[in-house]
Amino acid sequence: MKLTTNNRFILASESPRRKELFSKLGIPFEVIASGAAEVVEGNLSVEEVAVNIAIGKTTAILHENPTAIVIAADTIVSYGDELLMKPKDKAEAKTFLQKLSGDTHQVTTGVAIYGEGCSISFAETTLVKFFDLTEEQIDAYVATGDSLDKAGAYGIQTMGGLFVESIQGDYNNVMGLPISRLFKALLSLRLLEIERVVNS
Repeated sequence: MKLTTNNRFILASESPRRKELFSKLGIPFEVIASGAAEVVEGNLSVEEVAVNIAIGKTTAILHENPTAIVIAADTIVSYGDELLMKPKDKAEAKTFLQKLSGDTHQVTTGVAIYGEGCSISFAETTLVKFFDLTEEQIDAYVATGDSLDKAGAYGIQTMGGLFVESIQGDYNNVMGLPISRLFKALLSLRLLEIERVVNS
């Protein structure tokens, strides 16, 4: 399957994981970091927080690139009523992993698609269950430094994935971008088209 577009796409993220996932669409795109602060304000649901941050990431980029289609995402891990953002240090990363050990948590990604004549957003949630983790396992993983740039203090696509007993929902969403749902949204908005196959 080949996708075509006449649009200029900008992915508002420096995340190598999101870049890898977006590349699956097989269309040209640019990567521009938004620099927007990931601030949680007000009494909002996890979905609203993730979506609001994603929308905020598009604003500055659209100002400088008004004819582009800007796509931004923000991923939040929540355990009960607690939001587990990117840990500020290794001690907090260890605390996060101790909370998640042996239990189920939620991974929610807010996605915003903004541009000329286009302004939609949505949130996708995946349930992730961890095995019971030993202190030795947590300490060894935290020591790698992999926890520090990831919501919830782990990456499912790295060695953090060894802690996962099961998931319910979109695996790619846990990596940071629900690419299948994004693909469907871009098609419905006619920002992408599937190239027709001509049978010989």
